[in-house]
Amino acid sequence: MALYILRRIALSIPALLGLILLTFVLSRVVPGDPAATLAGDAATPAQIAQIRAQYGLDRPILEQAVIHVRQVLSGDLGNSIFSGRPVAEEIWQRLPATLELTFVALFLATLFGIGLGLVAALDHNGPLDHLVRVVSVGGLAIASFWLAIMLQLQFSMEWNLLPLRGRLDVALGQVPRLTGFMLFDTLAAGRPDMFLDALRHLALPAFTLALPGLATIARFTRSGVLEVLQKDYVLYARAAGYGRFRLAAIYVLRNAVTVTVTQVGLLFGALVSGAVAVEAVFDWPGLGTYAVQAILSADYKALLAVTLVIGVVYAVVNVAVDVAQAVIDPRVADQ
Repeated sequence: MALYILRRIALSIPALLGLILLTFVLSRVVPGDPAATLAGDAATPAQIAQIRAQYGLDRPILEQAVIHVRQVLSGDLGNSIFSGRPVAEEIWQRLPATLELTFVALFLATLFGIGLGLVAALDHNGPLDHLVRVVSVGGLAIASFWLAIMLQLQFSMEWNLLPLRGRLDVALGQVPRLTGFMLFDTLAAGRPDMFLDALRHLALPAFTLALPGLATIARFTRSGVLEVLQKDYVLYARAAGYGRFRLAAIYVLRNAVTVTVTQVGLLFGALVSGAVAVEAVFDWPGLGTYAVQAILSADYKALLAVTLVIGVVYAVVNVAVDVAQAVIDPRVADQ
């Protein structure tokens, strides 16, 4: 198992290096001049040239690429062109918010997706199966930003049940930052009122982000359970008198969720990218809103750093998913 984990980590390194180079090249071919944006509309050509020289934008593209890769490998993500602050510091402040939202959404999608997929497969072509199919198609078809706005209108403005935006009610004060994960920090500070308020703020954006993943996991789980139900050992257990749900819990589910576990890793990247729209609607102070600000201000340093951090997190989660898949099915580690 240790050799398998090391092999999976080694395979992630070339992908991350390729991501660094690809994002750098893309940042140079998109329209717009960061130096001109930073200088302002009233800047003279001399002032723009001075800013371009200050940030090294006047150097040959190959030299810029080498400098960029060297800085990233040394842990230096540079300074934001817009704010002048270290990009690593700004990302470190915002990353926990995005991870908290993403992991809660992934947990909800996995928990309810596997449950709905199992129920649909056990009630194959029955009313519950048709209902889960409708939920799956709807979850994939509904745009996240539209769903977010509709949830805000209904639960926040019409019924006044859940907060409209943000992570915590400012009237409760500030919680000491230990990890940046609001749910953990509020519990560590001994503030259950803050914890409940953080959960209330998290409910709508987490559900909005989780719905497409829930639909995908439900579909794959249903397909996997239906396939396993046709296996000889399952037919034998059914003939021996095992109940439907006992049979599913003991024999079916573990063998059916192998493909689903793989999809969880792939969904993580989709959830992180989908968080951009969700964070913008709910004013969630994470990487999504930071990326939007960087795009509007042509802050290529911030954009490169956000892309790299998301790529690293995505690689770590995929390695973890591969290890979990090997634990569920030990044959995977021998491949």
